[in-house]
Amino acid sequence: MKKPELLAPAGTYEKAKIAFQYGADAVYAGTSSLSLRARTEMEDDNLTETVEYAHSIGKKVYAAINIFAWDEKYEEIRKQARILNKLKVDGIIVADGGVLEVLKEEAPDVPKHISTQANTVSSYACKFWHNNGAKRIILARELGKNQIKQIIQNKPQDLEIEMFIHGAICFSYSGRCFLSDFLAGRSANLGDCAQSCRWQYQVYIEERNNLGQLMPVEQDNNGTHILSSKDLCLINELPEIMELGVDSLKIEGRLKTEYYLATVINAYRNAIDDYIKNPKEYKAEKYRKELEKVKTRSLTTFYFKDRNNTDIQEYEGKQYNTKYEFGGIVLETGSDKTLIEIRNRIQIGDTIEIIIPGEIEPVIFTIEQLWDSQTGEEISYVNPGKFGQSVYMKLPIKVEKNFIIRRKKS
Repeated sequence: MKKPELLAPAGTYEKAKIAFQYGADAVYAGTSSLSLRARTEMEDDNLTETVEYAHSIGKKVYAAINIFAWDEKYEEIRKQARILNKLKVDGIIVADGGVLEVLKEEAPDVPKHISTQANTVSSYACKFWHNNGAKRIILARELGKNQIKQIIQNKPQDLEIEMFIHGAICFSYSGRCFLSDFLAGRSANLGDCAQSCRWQYQVYIEERNNLGQLMPVEQDNNGTHILSSKDLCLINELPEIMELGVDSLKIEGRLKTEYYLATVINAYRNAIDDYIKNPKEYKAEKYRKELEKVKTRSLTTFYFKDRNNTDIQEYEGKQYNTKYEFGGIVLETGSDKTLIEIRNRIQIGDTIEIIIPGEIEPVIFTIEQLWDSQTGEEISYVNPGKFGQSVYMKLPIKVEKNFIIRRKKS
């Protein structure tokens, strides 16, 4: 059994470093205007830093130019492609055939990865993309395990297969959606999705003999989130996925927090490594327990196990796993005190968990003392009232910069 790559999102250079620290083999990123996350902060300088840092520690970076591009975008695409070729990124993610043709001209030295946006659902489509220069296919998320198995058995031998294992799912087919553009004037296919499927709707029916008399159809008094899907989680199915021979396992979430990244990446890193070491002793519960400490929508296996699965939609729009929250990030370590950039209110008596890279069990302790980071005076609590707010704290173990702590809510 080969060990698959663990691929994580990187919306910023700082998030990329945390992703690598918590076990990602590679990250995917993109400049804001040419990838499908227009609100990320990864501009050219940040991308350069990310690639240079990744290569210095033996990791990889894939850059996304996976929009469906209008003619007026191609001058910018050519410019970006030349930059990526010079940077020696490890792959460029692309969905549009026209963009692929430009990349073959302007970035000939960089492998081309076909985005999930291209809706690849068969070995025939894989062969088409391979014949047109693709090194890797990121499969459509709607595939079941038997379909994935068939694709892997019939694909060109040197074509790599990547699939999503965790994160948000789009209501529309593999994310190709026009709802946001229609309702908010923001095109998902150009990287500016307003997530209209997550909005709360009031739904009405009208009887044709009583036109104008609208009768509400509601889940409850607040309406319905009828378009919102649950979040994907395949931690229980990880052994089956690895046995299929998938080359890369992908986590969704370029807009997620550092806390989300650390928790999810660390859980899957441990799960992959543990299964490789001892497949017979794999127990998904301990990894899922960690995954359930980050706030998400409820979880689904989507179509992986069952093409007839109907447990996909999140009709109530609820947030689950709300017992824990992002505590902070380690900024500086010392022999006595540690400087923490806080992300939520922290006070004496709080239960804190330190997420340790490579360890599935966090280190748990209770805060007994806090010190103001500016004056050094003892304080009883601190609020995140300004950007970069920090506090000194005693931790029970030696930590490193960028370690993540979580706070258990009372």
